Amino acid sequence: MSGHSKWSTIKRKKGAKDAARSKIWSRLTREIIVAAKLGGGDPEANTRLRSAILAAKAQNMPNANIERAIKRGTGEIEGAVYEEVNFEGYGPGGVAILVETQTDNRNRTTAEVRHVFTKYNGNLGTNGCVSYLFERKGTITLDPQRVDMDTAMEAAIEAGAEDVEEEEGAIVVTTAFADYNAVLTALQEKGLPVVESEIVQQPTTTVKVSGKEALGVLKLINALDDLDDVSRVSANFDIDDAELAELQEQI
Repeated sequence: MSGHSKWSTIKRKKGAKDAARSKIWSRLTREIIVAAKLGGGDPEANTRLRSAILAAKAQNMPNANIERAIKRGTGEIEGAVYEEVNFEGYGPGGVAILVETQTDNRNRTTAEVRHVFTKYNGNLGTNGCVSYLFERKGTITLDPQRVDMDTAMEAAIEAGAEDVEEEEGAIVVTTAFADYNAVLTALQEKGLPVVESEIVQQPTTTVKVSGKEALGVLKLINALDDLDDVSRVSANFDIDDAELAELQEQI
């Protein structure tokens, strides 16, 4: 399982804790605003916006909040102006890390990200220093309580997906970036229980870490993910599954 997939699994496990924090709605609101700003307010024509709305509804965000965020993105109503700012660097053991943020204050966000990298023995690098180690992919998460693996795999492959995997508590469909919209639309039209969908940065190569380095990587990524302006953290670590299970209790 790739670093992205392992981190996604960790995030699902800590989701109950995160869901209790008001910041999860703030993060989702920012994604909707940015998606609408970049691609327009029609979710049928804007795949990123459609995915953001899906994620918001999965977290029980009221429709009024979603609609207001869309209007802020399209400029119909006033509000904070957000921009996307990405950061690249290395964690313990040479693990490559990409940090995607949505911020209304670039200087503040840069300082916060730099502080976390320094605190957890990482190094913030320049643009392009690690991004070449990742490629954009689409991921679509299905509810395994409402669809079996065989049905999901048949529908996903028929729609043009690259892979279908069972992860803890989820069935995850992976697509090429160019095929993401078509596959998502096909699965929804077939009535499959899509609970989350997003574009991710998937590592093309991984770095094996263990012991203190592995714990350090997880603490760094967790601290970055907890920053208010951060929307997504991607990394190319590879940690043995048994050790990963033990380390999760320490972050």
